[in-house]
Amino acid sequence: MTEPERTPDGHHVLIKGRRWRATDPAVPADAADRLRHHLMAARRAVGAALRAGDEAAERAARARVHAAKTALGERGQPPWWEQDEAQRRERWTAGLARLDAEEGGEEA
Repeated sequence: MTEPERTPDGHHVLIKGRRWRATDPAVPADAADRLRHHLMAARRAVGAALRAGDEAAERAARARVHAAKTALGERGQPPWWEQDEAQRRERWTAGLARLDAEEGGEEA
């Protein structure tokens, strides 16, 4: 799979003519892979909850989607390019810890 086109500043990717915030390039590859795993699992859970008509499960799954995208730097304020290195590291490490704990059935 090829990488999507990026804006000249590298802050956004262009997909089907639409601009989306890019993943923070400071997130290490192994952490980014784990976060994407959580993101895709949460997206599958959203679909399952919608099919089942389970609003509580849908809300919980959408919260996990948001947590993964925020940890990746694709959501949240300030954007990753306005954060210093320590803030960026804290964002993705805290998000990954939360998602790992939720996956293990623990409270984050």
